[in-house]
Amino acid sequence: MTIGKSIYRKEALEKVTGTAKYTDDYTSPSMLHAKLVVSTHAHAIIKAIDTSEALKAPGVRAIVTGQPDFPLTGEEIHDRPPIAYGKVRHHGEAVAIVVADTPHMAKKAAELVKVDYEPLPVVNSPTDAISASAPLVHEQLAKYEKIQHVYPEPNTNIADRVKIRKGHIEQGWQESEVTVEARFSFGPSDHAAMETRCATAEIRPDGHILISSSSQAPYMIKKLMSEYFKLDAGKIIVTTPLVGGGYGGKVPTQLEIIAYLASKAVGGRPVKVFNEREEDMITSPVHIGLEATVKLGCRRDGVLKAAKLVYLFDSGAYSDKGATITRAAAASCTGPYHIDNVWCDSLCVYTNHPYATAYRGFSHSEVLFAFERTMDMLAEKLGMDPLELREKNAILPGHTTPTQADLNASNVGNLPECIRKLKELMKWDEGRRMEVNGRKVIAKGIACIWKTSTIDTKASSGVILMYNPDGSLNLMSGLVEIGTGSKTVLAQILADKMKMDISQIYVRMEVDTQTMPEHWKTVASRGTYMAGRAVLQAADDLIRQLKDIASRILVCSPDELEVGFGKVYVRDDPTIYSKIPDIAYGHKYPNGNAIGGQIMAKGNYMFRHMTHLDRDTGAGKPGPEWTVGAQGIELEFDTRDFTYKLLKAYAVIDIGKVLNYKAALGQVIGAMSMGLGFAGRESFIFDEKGKVLNPQLRTYVTPRYGEHPDYIVEFVETPHIDAPYGARGIGEHGLLGMPAALANALSTAAGLHLNQLPLVPELIWKAKTGGTER
Repeated sequence: MTIGKSIYRKEALEKVTGTAKYTDDYTSPSMLHAKLVVSTHAHAIIKAIDTSEALKAPGVRAIVTGQPDFPLTGEEIHDRPPIAYGKVRHHGEAVAIVVADTPHMAKKAAELVKVDYEPLPVVNSPTDAISASAPLVHEQLAKYEKIQHVYPEPNTNIADRVKIRKGHIEQGWQESEVTVEARFSFGPSDHAAMETRCATAEIRPDGHILISSSSQAPYMIKKLMSEYFKLDAGKIIVTTPLVGGGYGGKVPTQLEIIAYLASKAVGGRPVKVFNEREEDMITSPVHIGLEATVKLGCRRDGVLKAAKLVYLFDSGAYSDKGATITRAAAASCTGPYHIDNVWCDSLCVYTNHPYATAYRGFSHSEVLFAFERTMDMLAEKLGMDPLELREKNAILPGHTTPTQADLNASNVGNLPECIRKLKELMKWDEGRRMEVNGRKVIAKGIACIWKTSTIDTKASSGVILMYNPDGSLNLMSGLVEIGTGSKTVLAQILADKMKMDISQIYVRMEVDTQTMPEHWKTVASRGTYMAGRAVLQAADDLIRQLKDIASRILVCSPDELEVGFGKVYVRDDPTIYSKIPDIAYGHKYPNGNAIGGQIMAKGNYMFRHMTHLDRDTGAGKPGPEWTVGAQGIELEFDTRDFTYKLLKAYAVIDIGKVLNYKAALGQVIGAMSMGLGFAGRESFIFDEKGKVLNPQLRTYVTPRYGEHPDYIVEFVETPHIDAPYGARGIGEHGLLGMPAALANALSTAAGLHLNQLPLVPELIWKAKTGGTER
């Protein structure tokens, strides 16, 4: 049995010895290199681009600028030119591609490209964007192609609006004896993956297009490139090696398009586009910003009766995944609480900021920050313990979600048990705020979490299994190994099902869209669920084939056989058996007759009964299950200089079933640290003209070694019946409650409401003193 054990990851040796290869590690003698020329303005008309000096530079092979015949791109709304044409919409937007013999030559030549801009008024926040006087980021919004369930509002800066209308909101206010309302905000930020984004493209003489990319979605690259450029999908081959962190930032198709255009400009030669850190932070997509208004109503005993929510998401210059993030936020808008009457408008808003894409948690940490802060404010107004308020309103089997989906013990888990465990771990009853001395206090803050996946209703995952002559198995899945250890978990599932040693399972890490079955995207904590179900189906196919051949050798019915331990044996007499290596490539009788052949099996999985959300009410089933949990922070706060030290971070998550304990622990702790970085210090700083002032890791500060708290993680196991062994997704969930828990702890420590991120000491000082006291 491997399930539940801490199995070493299949790619661990490569990674710890430094031999693992990533996209930028692959090169060839014929490869050229591209460098982007990017906009120095956030919003401006491109009057002219002078490439004459750059073309004379050593090693330059071509320069590509935006053209009217280039297709508009975007997964949900086709609103983004691959290279800016006519005008730029954000600081850092690509305006030209320089292709040269070496990266250095390309960079030197890019500096010689001269662009003449005419600045335009800048939209610098979501609130500015929806004002009647706001300049339009997209004048042609009404003409853009889009998918079916996105609702842009022409002649505005609203790319999408998702409505949730559950129950009767006016009745909810009538039943409410206590109300509280607050506003929240944070700006766009970076994913800060260790590996920056990289893509290569080559157009072969026979028309085949070879793309290699550090991507979470190689099959989507294939689909979209075919769609954008009217190419035969079968001629597009996308490969993805190991990925050095994605966190959602490597979901979009961006550099792949640029690499293709660059290759086309040089006769199809292979061209690499590699982001330096500064480019990766603002030229490629970013983490979305949010401005939110939350109003809650409850009875005097704390039972929630009404919630009115407005979420304005700062999608930046283009919609990309912003529209989908907006939809996910609406689907989970109330946090993990039972509320009969809900009114929510979730808007995807255009601004002149770098455009947004998926980020670990996909809207949930963002929305939970606003909602969980308001829950603490409501508890304060009621004079009630914040944990008690949450437990009293916890979502339970028998309740419905904001989208009116029915919940049961399988698909929602056990939030009250998570709260009880957290309370015990944090020693909550010992106090939420304790004096250390005249200057310092220790404070605690908590937040509850939940998440579902709002992925494409027809997203699927496939797996192929093939025997080797020695009875070992090759496992091929289009799931991308982005650092989560998902492919090792697939091997564990297969080893358990086949009753074999996991060392005898060889997992193909690199994804090749021509030879491997599709996994929709490696996103949404769905890898283990979807690919795991596909593995189990493929294993059933494998077992069926093994039994079919063995039954003819052992002269019995296939129904009387079992498979395991390297053999196919008679169930009630295991001494009668055939070794798997003897039948994995067929069987040869003594007279020379043979049957069978190499045994190969396939499996695939697609979610059932998923629906789109109704446009007017938001009713629908966006995901198969909701993972719940409770998280907390304990910190030491200096009341004189407003600095703080993180002492302990807690997470209790209903994981359904632990498949690989150390891997699950690593995922949760890594996500918790990422959430604390987002909440405590990470944010772009914009000037009044929309320019990013800190596009480098010297000034954009992530958590450093030695600054981390002690991480304390425990799991609750309420199996999700449909998932492999009952396991729920876990890749994102450690992050979800950290911003809210940190804000709640600091609000308790400082004695005021902190409703803006990041929670740097200066922000607390300004909130406490108005910025007037030293």
